[in-house]
Amino acid sequence: MRDIIEGPPGEDDAPLPWRIRLMWFAGLAVAGSAATAVVAYALRALLKL
Repeated sequence: MRDIIEGPPGEDDAPLPWRIRLMWFAGLAVAGSAATAVVAYALRALLKL
């Protein structure tokens, strides 16, 4: 059977460059903020406040 979960990276595997990790972090932060804003405005519209 094929393993679904991979183990930790090996000694030979290089980590991603810091620029790519920073872009992932910024992208996730923006996406989370956008999702929060969408939910907030949807609730505001539903409750008509």
